[in-house]
Amino acid sequence: MTAGRRTRLVIPEGVDAVRLAAEGREVALTNLRKPFWPAIGLTKRHLLQYYADVAPVLLPHVRDRAMVMKRYPHGAAGAHFFMKRAPTPRPSWLRVCPIEHGSKGTIDFPVIDDLPSLLWVINLGCIDLNQWYARCDDTGRPDYLHFDLDPGTDVPFARVREAALVMRDALVALRMRPVVKTSGSKGMHVYVPIVRGPDQKTVWQFARALAVEMASRHKALLTAEYRVVRRPPGRVLVDYNQNAWGRTLASVYSVRPTPQATVSMPVRWEEVEAGVELGDFTMANVPSRIAREGDLWKGLLAQRGRVNLGRWFGG
Repeated sequence: MTAGRRTRLVIPEGVDAVRLAAEGREVALTNLRKPFWPAIGLTKRHLLQYYADVAPVLLPHVRDRAMVMKRYPHGAAGAHFFMKRAPTPRPSWLRVCPIEHGSKGTIDFPVIDDLPSLLWVINLGCIDLNQWYARCDDTGRPDYLHFDLDPGTDVPFARVREAALVMRDALVALRMRPVVKTSGSKGMHVYVPIVRGPDQKTVWQFARALAVEMASRHKALLTAEYRVVRRPPGRVLVDYNQNAWGRTLASVYSVRPTPQATVSMPVRWEEVEAGVELGDFTMANVPSRIAREGDLWKGLLAQRGRVNLGRWFGG
């Protein structure tokens, strides 16, 4: 094998269950022929194979973070439920991240550090991945802030692209380096890498202040009104509350439970300007794009270029 290249893990077809060796560990995969997107012929095996294929670019973004599980036991169109506590029995090698949850006590969240852990979580019926905003060694101090650009009813995606570009320009004016991805569902996500230091509430306060300011400057396009009944129609919500304690967004490269198995995909700002669409990225074509482009969000992981929010809060 060529140095630096990873052997592709292939999940066998035509079987319901298999035990696979991955990175020196054995992972049991079950119900592989179960339809997850029956209208387009995709099964649970296809979902697992997708995540195995994109693992090299996905794992650095979710590693060392608590994972909130959103389980779809009957496929993308079926009922789902959220699960925080890592179920038992579980493999001895699966790491957990304990986080204090008030009256619920300490909850041991699963952590996806490697390919075996990724496959184990997806095998539970998780379609998208929803990771904590801070790393496990200090779960109260995020290393990014983010904005969920969520269109109101009957708001075309062109307006979401416009909102993303408005947010980009504001963040760049503040000497930040925002990155953007499609949500894979309805909107777009804008992230900014920050120096870990300010606590979660401080990061939330900054995000809220910026969202409110931008909504006041672009009243015909944006709103920061979180309450649906008071939200003006035809606007794109700059959802700053995704920075609140315990909230999560679908991770980069997550498949979404949409009819076409769309993916939350990193894009260049030039692609936003050119009219990128949500349907451009699906479970079927994302691996080939990654092979061509690599990880467009690798800058979110770099130490250089991170913003010190402390300068706005006396830090």
